[in-house]
Amino acid sequence: MKILNSNEFDNAIASGIVLVDFYADWCGPCKMLSPVIEGLAEKMEQVNFYKLNVDASSDIAGRYGVQAIPNLIIFKDGKAVDQITGFVPENEIVKHLQNLL
Repeated sequence: MKILNSNEFDNAIASGIVLVDFYADWCGPCKMLSPVIEGLAEKMEQVNFYKLNVDASSDIAGRYGVQAIPNLIIFKDGKAVDQITGFVPENEIVKHLQNLL
């Protein structure tokens, strides 16, 4: 799964349904959530999945008010339409995504 930087972010979320996993390398729950997100990326081809390191791209994290991680933000055609904070099971993430498909 591609890790976005600040320069790539706006282009990556511009069209379609995109889930961005806001994370940090030192975050335990982020490490637990990562394989869940990677599994979903393989199953749900109609959604684009990305990761964004909040330490390396604090400007983007600030733009979306990310204060707790892991934080999943779902975008549709460039606009944030849903957000999930903290570790959640796969089926919960799927529910949020299916509402947009």
